[in-house]
Amino acid sequence: MEVSELAPKEVKVTDSEIDEAVLLVDSMTTDDISGYQDEYRKGLEAVLEAKAEGRQPPKPTEEAEEPGGQVVDLMAALQESVRKAQAARGEDGGDAEVHELSTAKKKTAGKAVGKAPAKKTAKKTAAAKKPTRRQRGA
Repeated sequence: MEVSELAPKEVKVTDSEIDEAVLLVDSMTTDDISGYQDEYRKGLEAVLEAKAEGRQPPKPTEEAEEPGGQVVDLMAALQESVRKAQAARGEDGGDAEVHELSTAKKKTAGKAVGKAPAKKTAKKTAAAKKPTRRQRGA
């Protein structure tokens, strides 16, 4: 491998791409950081002060947990969606019925799992075969 293969390739970037990149960076930056607080540092300083004075460090505060996402029963949502669609079409939206398979069908289903019969290949006739052409050596 040559050194020229490892060198970075020159990339052409248009002015509009540069402008869009600058706008993206500007939209993601802020000059006012007064709304941010270093909670970790405050907690660590409180622990260090307590240990330096020979007392127990403060217990961590239990902050309110963020509310979790709502658990959705997907099957119930699907069934409700089907009922609404059937009602919109004017169909009777009763529950589906589950039918048991008869024993005869179950027995034949097991046989289908076995090996499939081999396919027969058609024999080529002499007229269908094309002669191969040999190249002559010089």
